[in-house]
Amino acid sequence: MNKKQFLLFLYVCLIVLPSQLLAQGVANKQETKPDSLPTRTLNQVTVKGVKSAVVEALPAVYGTYLMGGKRSEVVKLSEVDINVAEKTPRQLFARIPGVFVYDMDGTGNQINVSTRGLDPHRSWENNIRQNGVITNSDMYGYPASHYSAPMESVDRIEFVRGTASLQYGAQFGGMLNYVTKRADSTRQFGFETINSVGSYGLLSTYNAIGGRVGKWTYYAYYYRRHSDGYRKNSESNADAQLARLLYQANQRLGITAEFGRSAYTYQIPGPLTDAMFAQDPRQSTRSRNYFNPDIYVPSIKVDWQLSDRTRLLWTTSAVLGARNSVQVDAFATVKDTINPATGQYRARQVDIDNFNSYTTELRLLHNYKIGNVAATVAGGIQLMSNDLHRRQLGVGTTASDYDLTLTSPFRRDLHFRTKNIAAFAESQFHLTDRLTLSPGIRIEHGKTEMRGEITYYAPENLPTDITHKFALLGVNAQYQINDVLKVYGGWAQSYRPVVFKDIIPTSVYERIDKDLKDAYGYNAEVGFEGRWQGLHLNVTLFDLLYRNRLGTLLLSNPDGSNYIFRTNIGDSRSTGVEALIEAQLVRTEKFLISGFTSTAYNNARYLNGRVAAGSENRTVAGNQVESAPRWTTRNGITARYGLASLTLQYSYVSETFSDALNTATPSANGAVGPVPSYGLLDLNGTWHIGRQLTLRGSINNLLNKQYFTKRPTFYPGPGVWPSDGRNAVLTVGLRL
Repeated sequence: MNKKQFLLFLYVCLIVLPSQLLAQGVANKQETKPDSLPTRTLNQVTVKGVKSAVVEALPAVYGTYLMGGKRSEVVKLSEVDINVAEKTPRQLFARIPGVFVYDMDGTGNQINVSTRGLDPHRSWENNIRQNGVITNSDMYGYPASHYSAPMESVDRIEFVRGTASLQYGAQFGGMLNYVTKRADSTRQFGFETINSVGSYGLLSTYNAIGGRVGKWTYYAYYYRRHSDGYRKNSESNADAQLARLLYQANQRLGITAEFGRSAYTYQIPGPLTDAMFAQDPRQSTRSRNYFNPDIYVPSIKVDWQLSDRTRLLWTTSAVLGARNSVQVDAFATVKDTINPATGQYRARQVDIDNFNSYTTELRLLHNYKIGNVAATVAGGIQLMSNDLHRRQLGVGTTASDYDLTLTSPFRRDLHFRTKNIAAFAESQFHLTDRLTLSPGIRIEHGKTEMRGEITYYAPENLPTDITHKFALLGVNAQYQINDVLKVYGGWAQSYRPVVFKDIIPTSVYERIDKDLKDAYGYNAEVGFEGRWQGLHLNVTLFDLLYRNRLGTLLLSNPDGSNYIFRTNIGDSRSTGVEALIEAQLVRTEKFLISGFTSTAYNNARYLNGRVAAGSENRTVAGNQVESAPRWTTRNGITARYGLASLTLQYSYVSETFSDALNTATPSANGAVGPVPSYGLLDLNGTWHIGRQLTLRGSINNLLNKQYFTKRPTFYPGPGVWPSDGRNAVLTVGLRL
């Protein structure tokens, strides 16, 4: 598609089509006549029953999205026994097979998950949303989701795999949407409070109000949490707020304004070596390291049902705020002690990221017919304008508290600016009563510019421009064999932008490839889902191709000296199967025993590539991708009696590697080496005492297994990061 064709396409999407549909909506409104039928208020009817399965799939048409033919899961948190106070990911995502969890700490600060061999760091391979609003800090510079809302505020978790990426973005990992609770629109005022107490000094409180007055519906919450932490020097304090206001102008038009904020300050206890971990996993190598993200997410939505066949959704949002850290950034073998000569600690390093990410997205859903074939088209335009201001290597104080004060300026002061436009369209054709076919396209066009200053680096070598130009294609299909069984499958291309950390030279001996390419590839899957009496089965075969992975090579100058070259180093591929089985084992009028297994096999391998290893470059072809376990399985059994339930869950994750070289023997400083397999037991219970009062209890890591899930290559520092041992939480919730 040339530039002229592209501009014509934008003109049609932005001007011609909306104007035609608006005219159609006005005409339909003029033809509408008042309803003259009498009304009658019916008595309340209560229906009692037990669901045959906890996990649901998104409908084929969901809002302004088309989800037919894609694997998706919806987990309603009120229907599962989980630890909401610490938002334990292995419990939250237990029934979503293949989710790999990176447990950096158990305080509930952040969720780090991935699927199909992707990087779980702050879930940044996913398009993260809250109520459909993007919360990734910067899709092109730092796509991590530093925004971290409390799970007490979440009604349900929606997750759709990467075969739907044409509609929401280009992320390989899929879209993860946290849908928050809503106000009770039948009341003018309602109140909910959820309070938790737990091991290692855990205290949290969540308080929300909501209601409806005339055409206005409001909802707001305030949240605070404190934890001393499992490890020494791992104290954490968090708070979050959200306010939502909906104005329902009429039955067809609603305008929603929402403002969310999350912030926490986490004392980082530092990495360990393998020997330290074996000696005492609760020990600390740092007492003066801190991490503090403070993120704001404002948004406004216009949801307009233009006609019975056409719906428009216009969302404008921003991610604003900062990611701050002050720390002694060194290996676990480097001690942070007082210098006898000065009587003080060493000065700490201060790093600050400021996020200024703006998105506006216009989506349109329209039902139409081609002959006798009914169809639904979803399309639109997405504009992004981001400016990530990164300041690093500032010399901080010698103090021990959280303090961003500088004693010497930042050695890196950089801007990562991106302008991007995406146009997308997908149509779902109902070829028969049972068969649907959904082809689609997404066109990405943008540019990222890195500008600024690095004191140790030649200014003429610093500027780097990365162009994003993709025409991404995809197709999905679904066949409803009968009322209880369907077959689905699809293929969609994806890409992942080069992020800021990959192109910042860490020393004068590093150079950046000026022809860097964004990661590019596809997601493919085929599966079947069946629901019979008391049984739910969903099995998917998947294939994920990931080209242009980034890394470093060792190259030589003409004079024979060496330098590190940051560039695209190779391709990887993940193939495997994801399976979920939910079943009712015993059922009586008041008693139910049910079970589930959520299991995935993932063969994530490098197809080709070389990386720097000491004084040479070594091939990684055939090696296992980092942080990609072959087996991940979570299994649970739940006993329900009346309004009380108890769930025992077993989770197992097989061995992974921390580097592309698959280093089998841990290094002395713990920075590289394998991450051993581990298995965990969790016990969770829930008791609903009437409609107002709810009690939850959790004993996590029941057998006190000492384990870790990853050796980070960057933040919060290379080495072993122990996960939490046995701990308990008690939660009391009250609604008025």
